[in-house]
Amino acid sequence: MNVILLPASAGITGFASPAADYHQLPLSLDELLVEHPSATYIGRAQGASMEGVGIFDGDILIIDRHVQVRDHDIIVANYNGEFVCKIIDLRQRRLVSAQAGYAPMWIAADVPFSIEGVVVRSIRCHRPSRLLEA
Repeated sequence: MNVILLPASAGITGFASPAADYHQLPLSLDELLVEHPSATYIGRAQGASMEGVGIFDGDILIIDRHVQVRDHDIIVANYNGEFVCKIIDLRQRRLVSAQAGYAPMWIAADVPFSIEGVVVRSIRCHRPSRLLEA
């Protein structure tokens, strides 16, 4: 992967040619983003409930099923037949949104529930991708 080291701020008005700081790194995006390929899948976020942790509508989620779930991890779960992305509160047995105005989802014994994996990365696309529009 070719990487251009370019420090920039949101208010930048101009900068020198980035070619001067051009470096070749032995790295691929797959290696950077996916630690356990056979246990990893990709999902797409919907809604605004996780904006408080930087996950916005349309973001790409990298979900790892191999990672051990810890308290307050961001997870994808099947909750009562619906896939949800939430913060897991293991002590209180509930799923919590990262945005105010969303009630917690209690993990009760009579509600079908399974953890599908831990969200280990999220990616925001600033332009539409033909690969994601299917």
